[in-house]
Amino acid sequence: MGFPPDLLSDDEEIVVDMHPHWWTMAPISAALASVILLGVLLLSVAGDGTGWTILQILVGLLVLGVLGMFALRYARWYTTEFVVTTERVISRSGVVSKAGIEIPLDRINTVFFNQSGWERLAGSGDLGIESAGEGGRQTFQNIRRPNKVQAEIYAQKDRFEDRRLDRIGMASAGAREARSIPDQIAALDDLRRSGAITDDEFEIKKAELLDRM
Repeated sequence: MGFPPDLLSDDEEIVVDMHPHWWTMAPISAALASVILLGVLLLSVAGDGTGWTILQILVGLLVLGVLGMFALRYARWYTTEFVVTTERVISRSGVVSKAGIEIPLDRINTVFFNQSGWERLAGSGDLGIESAGEGGRQTFQNIRRPNKVQAEIYAQKDRFEDRRLDRIGMASAGAREARSIPDQIAALDDLRRSGAITDDEFEIKKAELLDRM
């Protein structure tokens, strides 16, 4: 089940779309394999009497119970998604009811990951994101190759900022041609004061204009 394309904005693309690491299914899979093996062994061994019949029934119920737990765990795994797009980070989960969070790339401050020794061998780990806003810090567990996901988020964040600067430049290109460089710097400063662009963006554009003088 991939992330629905109709939930993407114009020109937004998916770069990472994953379920939790396969290790989350390993314990219940091992338990299911064990009870199935036990059931097969009981069926292959001859026995009679009421006690033997009751034992077979109990093991059969155990197999059904573990199978139900496996199905529920698989449904949770399958409906849990971690997505990185060219504009945001998205996490969704839930079999019947749904829960999710979205973090715009321009609000992300820091991305970090944690891996134990075993998780490093398995290629799993936890990914943390610190962002501006009410959410503050979010932790996403059982992420596959968290170090690579961290690098991808930073790469998409940089590209998002580059596109934003380009849009600002294109939107005011016509007006800049008709104004002097000092006037253009003053206009950029107004945008900075209003919060439309950051201090770093202002300094970059200011340097570009001064180079033309």
